[in-house]
Amino acid sequence: MSKLLEPVAPPTEACCAPLTSQELTVEQSEFVAAMFKALGDPVRLRLFSKIASHPDGEACVCEIADVGVSQPTVSHHLRRLREAGLIVSERRGTWIYYRVTPSVLAAMSGMLGAGV
Repeated sequence: MSKLLEPVAPPTEACCAPLTSQELTVEQSEFVAAMFKALGDPVRLRLFSKIASHPDGEACVCEIADVGVSQPTVSHHLRRLREAGLIVSERRGTWIYYRVTPSVLAAMSGMLGAGV
């Protein structure tokens, strides 16, 4: 039986109109800043990219841990991504599987006005 590990922070949800159409509220800017701060570290950005681009839509920690740092450091960075609401995790036996929180990429893309 799998157990879903809850994110420390509230889950990410679509939050913002494109920056070119209206300014962010204080709450929206704090929320978005936390997401980008979490992605501001090269190791976390690589881990997020490995999870987001994984063919199955989710990745076992054993498949993404080769980012040039120790296992405890990988765990720390994955925890930071979870706390920012960017990823969710699920324990299956002794392994933990990660996936990007639904709507995160769409929310980030929409807020940045991708395609404009």
